[in-house]
Amino acid sequence: MRERIPVVVQGRRTRRSRAARALWTGAELAVTLGAVLLLLVVHQLWWTNRQAQRAAHDQVDRLERQWEARTAAPAAPPRPGDDGSAEQAARGGPPSGASGRRAAGRPPAPPRNPAYAVLRIPRIGLTAPVAEGVGKAAVLNKGYVGHYPHSARPGERGNVALAGHRNTHGEPFRRLDLLRTGDTVLIDTAAARYTYVVRRTLARTTPADGTVLAAVPYSGVHPAARFTAPGAYLTLTTCTPEYTSTYRLVVWGVLRSTQSR
Repeated sequence: MRERIPVVVQGRRTRRSRAARALWTGAELAVTLGAVLLLLVVHQLWWTNRQAQRAAHDQVDRLERQWEARTAAPAAPPRPGDDGSAEQAARGGPPSGASGRRAAGRPPAPPRNPAYAVLRIPRIGLTAPVAEGVGKAAVLNKGYVGHYPHSARPGERGNVALAGHRNTHGEPFRRLDLLRTGDTVLIDTAAARYTYVVRRTLARTTPADGTVLAAVPYSGVHPAARFTAPGAYLTLTTCTPEYTSTYRLVVWGVLRSTQSR
């Protein structure tokens, strides 16, 4: 009986092994890419929130300690012949005189970017520092609420305009849509507590609707949403819907009371 020699088709096996390796490599790359994307999402949605919220909380504590220390410290008696310029300089204001005189009764301008006030909204359990400016890197991404530089300052007549993230980076305005007419919004500064009352909410408008920040605020997109008389207003703005920046959510309030420290 003649023994048969098996035939080995080397070329087919090589092609199959190469295809299997390519398929395996592609699967590994897909899994790796998925893991990287998942880590990026976790970092953006969870870790940045934790960092910003912790930093914002620490900033609020720092401000409150500064205010308490300032209130507890006894005022130094004026020196004979002192015209008040030394005290004014110590408070951070300009010296007296024609070139440095500030309008009577106007509070000192807040510093650029560092937090100088605390926003509290009891309805949504919010306590967040307020800083000058609305830049992302310098203010908003730190979990702060940003003050539009050309708007009124807390307690002044005009419109105090504030912005904050709704998602990620501390998301202080995450639940801003829950505010209703009659809710209170508090702004604490070194000088006083200003209590505003919510009067109107604009659920959705375009990012270009800048008249919502006017001294007498109104919407150029929704003409029925407007105030008509000068007053002391508050405007809170954030992105909407959640996890997008397509539109803006706007909450308007009016000043009800001022309580000096």
